[in-house]
Amino acid sequence: MKTLVKTFTAAALIAISTCTIAAVKPEKGIINLSTADYAIDNYIAVMTEGQSAGVEQLFATDFSQKVQGIDTLLNHSRSEVIDLLKKQKGEKLNCETSIKIIEESAQYRVARVTMKFTDFTKTDLITLINEGGIWKVSSSVNSYQ
Repeated sequence: MKTLVKTFTAAALIAISTCTIAAVKPEKGIINLSTADYAIDNYIAVMTEGQSAGVEQLFATDFSQKVQGIDTLLNHSRSEVIDLLKKQKGEKLNCETSIKIIEESAQYRVARVTMKFTDFTKTDLITLINEGGIWKVSSSVNSYQ
């Protein structure tokens, strides 16, 4: 009988603590960058869904973006990209997105993010780095077809 009571008590404590942990919400503006997959998911949400919460965390301090046009190559700094993304808060793009991992290791990952729109396709080659257990986007190269 004592064993049965202890078992039910332990099960109840586990259930209560699990519910309590699940109910804890992350701080506003904090995003999960503990894995490269989470960082890629957040990058796509920022770029295609207008999500701006925690956007500063997503990009490495030396982040740069290159946009290949027909006749030009544009360079954008981290602050320029973040400012633009904040202005686009809530704007959702009408595109289908796919991801292909090109190269990966414990410290970096290179991914191709393809966004297919009705009349064109944007390809974004992103490099992610692991900075002390936090994955960040360190560079982005965009091209259009």
